[in-house]
Amino acid sequence: MAGVRDGQTTGAGQDAHNLRRRNVQDQSKSNGSITQAPQEEDLKKSRKPKVSILQTLDEWEFLIAPLLFTLVSFFTRMYKIGLSNIVTWDEAHFGKFGSHYLKREFYFDVHPPLGKMLVGLSGYMAGYNGSFEFKSGETYPEELNYTFMRLFNSTFGALCVPLAYYTARELNFRRSTVWLVTLMVLCENSYATISRFILLDSMLLFFTFTTVLCWARFHRLQKQSFSLEWFFWLFLTGISIGCVTSVKWVGLFCTALVGLYTAEDLWNKFGDLDMPKTTLASHLVTRVAGLIIIPCLVYMFSFWVHFLVLENSGPGDAQMSSLFQANLRGTEVGKDSPLEVAHGSRATIKNMGYGGGLLHSHVQTYPEGSQQQQVTCYHHKDANNDWFFYPNRNEPPYDPDAPLVFPGDKSVIRLIHSQTGRNLHSHAVSAPVTKGDYEVSSYGNTTVGDEKDHWTVEVVSDAASRDRSKIRTLTTAFRLRHTALGCYLRAGTVNLPQWGFKQIEVTCVKQNNPRDVYTHWNVEAHWNERLPAGDPGSYKSPFFRDFIHLNVAMMTSNNALVPDPDKQDDLASQFWQWPILHVGLRMCGWDDHIVKYFLLGNPAVYWGSTLSLFAFGGLVAWYLVRWQRGYDELKPADIDLIHYSGLYPVAGWFLHYLPFMAMARVTYVHHYYPALYFAILTSGFMLDWVTRPLARKDRRLEWAVYGVVYAIVIGLFVLFRAIVFGMEGKHKQWSHLKWFDKWRITD
Repeated sequence: MAGVRDGQTTGAGQDAHNLRRRNVQDQSKSNGSITQAPQEEDLKKSRKPKVSILQTLDEWEFLIAPLLFTLVSFFTRMYKIGLSNIVTWDEAHFGKFGSHYLKREFYFDVHPPLGKMLVGLSGYMAGYNGSFEFKSGETYPEELNYTFMRLFNSTFGALCVPLAYYTARELNFRRSTVWLVTLMVLCENSYATISRFILLDSMLLFFTFTTVLCWARFHRLQKQSFSLEWFFWLFLTGISIGCVTSVKWVGLFCTALVGLYTAEDLWNKFGDLDMPKTTLASHLVTRVAGLIIIPCLVYMFSFWVHFLVLENSGPGDAQMSSLFQANLRGTEVGKDSPLEVAHGSRATIKNMGYGGGLLHSHVQTYPEGSQQQQVTCYHHKDANNDWFFYPNRNEPPYDPDAPLVFPGDKSVIRLIHSQTGRNLHSHAVSAPVTKGDYEVSSYGNTTVGDEKDHWTVEVVSDAASRDRSKIRTLTTAFRLRHTALGCYLRAGTVNLPQWGFKQIEVTCVKQNNPRDVYTHWNVEAHWNERLPAGDPGSYKSPFFRDFIHLNVAMMTSNNALVPDPDKQDDLASQFWQWPILHVGLRMCGWDDHIVKYFLLGNPAVYWGSTLSLFAFGGLVAWYLVRWQRGYDELKPADIDLIHYSGLYPVAGWFLHYLPFMAMARVTYVHHYYPALYFAILTSGFMLDWVTRPLARKDRRLEWAVYGVVYAIVIGLFVLFRAIVFGMEGKHKQWSHLKWFDKWRITD
């Protein structure tokens, strides 16, 4: 019986006698099964196999999965987003900056303008007129649709989730790992929380994610060099670099990662002796264009729009050059100022260095050195910025009824502080901070003093005239050389300690360097009743000069954001606390009637990603030792995966984390968030790598392992959901979330 069944399975008939009579004419009738077999096979082939729902879902997973993740992401970022109606945390800063764009008032901030312009755009779309001051803890007025502005910002945070999904795919992770990376970004409580407010961090994260995705996709297209898609992703990478840098300078670390990859890629191509030199040159030129020129153009374009929109005088004027300020609408700089300075003129004198302030003095004295009255540079309008131009002590005293005398190049003058009547003075006493320079102080009065009150004018240039015989408002750049000591009045980028109110130190530098712009000065505003008013605003300041000037001013101010030893900042934290989730941050007041938000990460995401960094180091060491011992177990594809999907995320983490170890400025937990993304990618790589044997052996076992990890990540997000969506009522009810003392969810 078995033999008969076997014969049937091969398509043979049951009658063996008929099998031997192959040439009998009536075979088709007596053994129809033989003649019909080919027709049945054709019918089977013509029938399309039924496609199950699971097969369809599997085929379209690359669209369905990110769509579902994105929908959940929008929910976690937007649910109850308008619950708190008070100005929360740094909304006080960035909401106010958005207001300046709507009022078109020039302001100053340490961050580039793109993110703040987007905040301004959200306010414009919400119908906001820019009148609210965004004071911390203040209730939003009814006419301000703060909910829409928050929703606008949260969109950037929500879109990070699909970006993470496609980045993991481009890094060649398995589907289970792609879902894990996406879930870790989706269920990261700190990402969800910080995306819900009018801040820059969601935009910074969004453009960081786009840069990594574009880089990963561009790398996958290396074998299709100079194709249309290759060029598209190259230039898109450059645009993303420009955008992330235009939101915050932290984006420079992401730029460094792409730069590191590009340098390695070009070095490998340089070592390819089969590659024609013209092809190598083309690779170099396209990368310079796509990854250097385009980012720079995007960055500069953001400032061009910034200057274009902010056409009115505002609180940040003093950070810019006098010529720039004179061209702002409503400015007092140069307004009705006489064009030429004479003895007896009262004027403000601005340092022309990048980010330079106004020459300033106040009644407070130096605690050391001469202990005479302090002289500083100050960036805000103040009566203590005014100085009188007087003749030197070897000339007749100033007579307001005598003919006008106009100082110019090589003239020896005195500068007398208008509020205290003291002379601008220097002597052979070391400056308080820059010990190699001489101290500059205010000393004596119009009658009491000596030759150390004398300063020789050295005209450097004049934007309006070649005549150096006079000092002209706004346009004349001049230096002040101390007549007795031979040093030059200078205001660099050094800030005085708290006793000097953190203002810029003014010194008398011994070196004679005519190109040192920090020794260049100009008259910004000028008052003299005996002279006619002029129109200094007719002279324009070049964009590139303003662009450089503002960026140096931003850098100077950013470096001045150092911890104040005299004040306790409960919100600040140290770099070592971030990877281990040692501390969180209260984003608002903690009264019972306030909706409270606590900036804290998902423990599984933080601790898992940090452990993966150490695990990756162990993995590399393991294979290096085995390679040295002669083992050759890694295929080229394996090495490529470790290199680009493991090593580069680790490099990205180091580039975003290590600089904060060296920074002297005050730091907070949100400074770790870009680095956290690279740690998440590293954890994805590590789990993908160690579960490869499971994937080969039994996919069900692989998904079981990942299912447990998914459950932990999701479960902890749900457990800590209150710190994301807002904690209402008494904070004591959330004491179960205070796992450690530094997690100040409850007192």
